[in-house]
Amino acid sequence: MSATQPILAAGPLLFETPRLLCRQLTAADEDELFAVYSDPEAMRYVDDGQPISRDETRQWIEVTLANYARRGYGMSALRLKAEGQQLVGFMGLVHPRDQVEPELKYALKRAFWGQGLATEAAEGMLRYGLASQGMRYVIATTAPANAPSHRVLEKVGMQRGELVKGDDGDSTLVFEWRPRPLGWLAETGDW
Repeated sequence: MSATQPILAAGPLLFETPRLLCRQLTAADEDELFAVYSDPEAMRYVDDGQPISRDETRQWIEVTLANYARRGYGMSALRLKAEGQQLVGFMGLVHPRDQVEPELKYALKRAFWGQGLATEAAEGMLRYGLASQGMRYVIATTAPANAPSHRVLEKVGMQRGELVKGDDGDSTLVFEWRPRPLGWLAETGDW
C-alpha cells in the first residue's frame, strides 16, 4: 500500500490514541489479518502458538462480525494515524468459547514491537470498554513465558492473577483489570 493510497472499506472508528486509530474489523482487512496471524513468531504465544490458515482467517473475521452484531464489540484493526494509515496489528475485547468475562486480546506486526504501541492501544481499548460498553472487569491471558505481554498488561493497570492449568496441561497466566478510581478518564497524556 502506498503512503497516499486511501484505506478502502475501513470499519467505523472506535477510538483513537495519540498515534493510533482503532477501527472495527471488516472483511476488507483479511489480507492484513492473515499477514499478522500467519507469522509464526507473532503467533508464538497466541492460542495454541500456531499460525492460522487463510480459511481460519476468514472464520476469525466471520466470528468477529457476529460478535459486533451480538455484543457490540470484538476484534479491531489498529492503524497508524500517520499518512497512509499503515496497519500495526489487531486488538479487541472478546469472549473465547463464550466465557463470561471480556478478554483483551492482541497481536501486532513484528515491525511494530517494542515501540509502546501495544501499551497505547491496550489503554485505549480498556477505556473504550469502560466508556462505550460499561465494562468494569476485563481479563487477559498469557503464556507464563511471555514477559513482553506481561509488561504491557501491567503498564495499563492489569493485575497478575492466578496461574491456570488447561486441559492440555499448559499453564496460562491470568491478568485482571478493574477501572481506576473515578476521574481517571479525564486524565490526559497517560499513554
